[in-house]
Amino acid sequence: MSNRGGAGRGGRGGRRSDQSSSGHGGRGVPFPSDQFSSGHGGRAVPVSRGRGRGNVGAGDLTASQVASSTKTTVSVASSLSKEGSKVTTTAEVSDAAAALSKLHITPAETKPEATLPPESSKAVTHRLRPGRGTLGKRVTVRANHFLVQVADRDLYHYDVSINPEVISKAVNRKVMKVLVETYKDSHLAGKTLAYDGRKNIYTAGALPFESKEFVVNLTADGSFGKDRQFKVVIKKASSRPDLYQLQQFLRQKQRDAPYGVIQVLDVALRDTPSQEYVSVGRSFFSTCFGEGKLGDGIDYFKGYFQSLRLTQMGLSLNVDVSARSFYEPILVTEFISKYLNIRDIRRPLRESDRLKVNKVLRTLKVTLVHWNNEKSAKINGISTCPIDQLRFTLEDKSEKTVIQHFAEKYNHRVSYPYLPAIQTGSDARPIYIPMELCKISEKQRYTKRLNEKQVKALLRATCQRPEQREDSIKQLVEKNKYNDDVVSKEFGMSVTSQLASIEARVLPPPMLKYHESGTEKFITPSLGQWNMMNKKMVNGAKVDSWTCVTFSQSVGKGLQEEFCKQLTGMCVSKGMEFSTKAIIPLISCPPHSIEEALYDIHERAPGLQLLIVILPDVTGFYGKIKRICETELGIVSQCCQPGHVPKLSKQYMENVALKINVKTGGRNTVLADAIRGNIPLITDDPSHPTIVIGADVTHPQPGDDSSPSIAAVVASMDWPEITKYRGLVSAQAHREEIIQDLYKLVQDPERGPVHSGLIREHFKAFRNATGKIPKRIIFYRDGVSEGQFDQVLLYEMNAIRMACSSLQENYAPRITFVVVQKRHHTRLFPTQHGNRGMTDRSGNILPGTVVDTQICHPNEFDFYLNSHAGIQGTSRPAHYHVLYDENGFSADAFQTLTNNLCYTYARCTKAVSIVPPAYYAHLAAFRARYYLESEFSDGGSSRSRNTTSGVPVASQLPAVKDNVKEVMFYC
Repeated sequence: MSNRGGAGRGGRGGRRSDQSSSGHGGRGVPFPSDQFSSGHGGRAVPVSRGRGRGNVGAGDLTASQVASSTKTTVSVASSLSKEGSKVTTTAEVSDAAAALSKLHITPAETKPEATLPPESSKAVTHRLRPGRGTLGKRVTVRANHFLVQVADRDLYHYDVSINPEVISKAVNRKVMKVLVETYKDSHLAGKTLAYDGRKNIYTAGALPFESKEFVVNLTADGSFGKDRQFKVVIKKASSRPDLYQLQQFLRQKQRDAPYGVIQVLDVALRDTPSQEYVSVGRSFFSTCFGEGKLGDGIDYFKGYFQSLRLTQMGLSLNVDVSARSFYEPILVTEFISKYLNIRDIRRPLRESDRLKVNKVLRTLKVTLVHWNNEKSAKINGISTCPIDQLRFTLEDKSEKTVIQHFAEKYNHRVSYPYLPAIQTGSDARPIYIPMELCKISEKQRYTKRLNEKQVKALLRATCQRPEQREDSIKQLVEKNKYNDDVVSKEFGMSVTSQLASIEARVLPPPMLKYHESGTEKFITPSLGQWNMMNKKMVNGAKVDSWTCVTFSQSVGKGLQEEFCKQLTGMCVSKGMEFSTKAIIPLISCPPHSIEEALYDIHERAPGLQLLIVILPDVTGFYGKIKRICETELGIVSQCCQPGHVPKLSKQYMENVALKINVKTGGRNTVLADAIRGNIPLITDDPSHPTIVIGADVTHPQPGDDSSPSIAAVVASMDWPEITKYRGLVSAQAHREEIIQDLYKLVQDPERGPVHSGLIREHFKAFRNATGKIPKRIIFYRDGVSEGQFDQVLLYEMNAIRMACSSLQENYAPRITFVVVQKRHHTRLFPTQHGNRGMTDRSGNILPGTVVDTQICHPNEFDFYLNSHAGIQGTSRPAHYHVLYDENGFSADAFQTLTNNLCYTYARCTKAVSIVPPAYYAHLAAFRARYYLESEFSDGGSSRSRNTTSGVPVASQLPAVKDNVKEVMFYC
């Protein structure tokens, strides 16, 4: 961040927000090679595109390319759902039929890196675990992982092709189910097939043929309107999964994780529920688990998630409760009435409503009432005009209206002549059906974004305290009867019914430093939270020029003045220097004049440091305000919800004051150890400055298939305090996960090679702010799934390396690359619910609880950290996976650093659930999405985060003004 709030770590003041930061002031010296020269030879080559790695490249990126500026190579290996441990083989001989050699799984210590065998792939592996952590109070917790034992079986893989080809997995499963019922004894040697719904079949034992064709007849049902015949070819695959690889991996005698074997066992476990329930990814849903209404024609089904994991304790099954939205199976006319909230649908639809209906109904399957619900069809759209205007031409060239056709053929009088018709068939040969004759078929997922009301309804229906959630998971496992399942038994799998008891530790909270002028200069938080009583911000910003505008009709001039008086008074009482008088008189404008009002303020108060905005009474304007302020005018703004203004709540104003301080260049608090130089590999060596970076990519909402993904990268600007994070955003290809703009090299016809990118810009800003060049990089990367670990690491490490090399010859700071994951299904529960010594106020495990034992990866450096206190429901720990580490962190050092950083989040006096740089990157990317969605979204300071909705209005991301991006504008 900029050096507002003080020249030096303890002072106040600093330059105003409208002053240029281009001056170096004796400190901000540019990198020696920062002239975009082309003299770096092969160092700053453009990133090539790789085969077999998605969007990563054109030409494979080698480890040597990734670390072209250093002698150390990047460690990369496949990381899909991998976790495991030590295995011994014993024999179970309880009876002759079960005399099978089983893999008995027991926990094992991670072997040192030197003792593990080399990987077999061309790429090198991820960072190995440097040992387990030892700091903190030892406790035992339970995790929703269930131990899986596997008998010794000969596994076989077969390719399957079904003709005619069908897209639906459900239909494919029906075909294979009939095939097994028909030919199991006569042609399949009595084998049970585990089928993945596509092109793979697995068996325990060989089938009596290498290749064979079968004929399968399916009778008509709701899936299709007539009897159909399929030809199915089953052919033995060239590769064969081998359980021995799993044994060797769990014994740590093999580096490569046996994902082929895991896939076989996972398909076998999923085979039966895939036929009985609605399958969505790794989850299953059914009304038998529970259902309810979300409103607007949308229901929810409860269900469960399951996934096989390789862990230190062996093979485990991760099971969790889940819920998903589905269309309510009702007549289309009734759905439209609910969806649009229109009571009388006998009137014509507005064009905007017609487009909404067309989008939400497209591709849905409906059953046809006039065929006694025996036939179904897929909706390709709705007509552009009402059904009473639709005509079609008969064979004799005469015309007939659709209404006439249904009256004559089906004796049906159309009830809603002003509504559009449902269109099935093709665009070339459309078939039109009255909406009241179409009923939405059951069990169809609603994939669009839920509105705020529906989200709240879903949360109310599914939110469970830890004890309830644990009981629900136990009941699910009992209901599923894994050990009685025919397919699982044939593959020799057995699943324990008890949640895993695992070793954990509770890390102590860090000591936080506040300003010397406050009564309390230091504070050690309790249960993940504290307050600002008797404390002052460690670096209060100086705000000389500010004003306020209200777009709320319910906030009068007197209330506006009193709110601003108390808010600025709160800022002063917490340590800021705040002018008591606005630079221009407070303003009140109607919502339809937002743009004119903001431009008028900009003209009347050039160099405005802060604009306090009271939002309109109706939602939908937050995005527009932020876009204009931050990308057009260069104004730092603080939005406030109008509902909070008349309350004049001290707590609310204190929370807003925290945000205002960091938005105007101050710091709220810092880690005491940071000031003292006591953080290993961060502040312990004055000659090795460290920059902490957070990165995230947000993607468009479900149903949006065109707008760009947005990448955000934030970086600390105030070593050694590490609290101010400068944010940069960029748009990239739709749903592209790899950050494309970390480093860019383009050839300019006049200037030659031109280097740019987010990393270079942050490093130059760090030099300007501190006068130092980073020697160490901690890179927290959010939002990456395990299947993307390799390509993200390979591409982004390469980009960081090339950005550093382009700044200065032989410049190669040491990098620690960490993936932060929140979208996982591991949950941790206290062993004694209700025990105040083991839980927080919400009944969740204590803040600071860290797990790097049984349920973690067998040999790679990962851990689960529950850094925050629960509020409602069951807390979700963050999963940190250190993929690459040149700095040589110990487990204790990195776990403690990550936990302590969670106490430095600027917007509240609580520890947060993920490390702040990753959190800030998410906020910055989320803010940039507002720039695209503009007036279709709303937000503002509130106790809960508002959602956004609407259609993006631009594909080009507008640039944030320089003075805005120098501060934490996204907070």
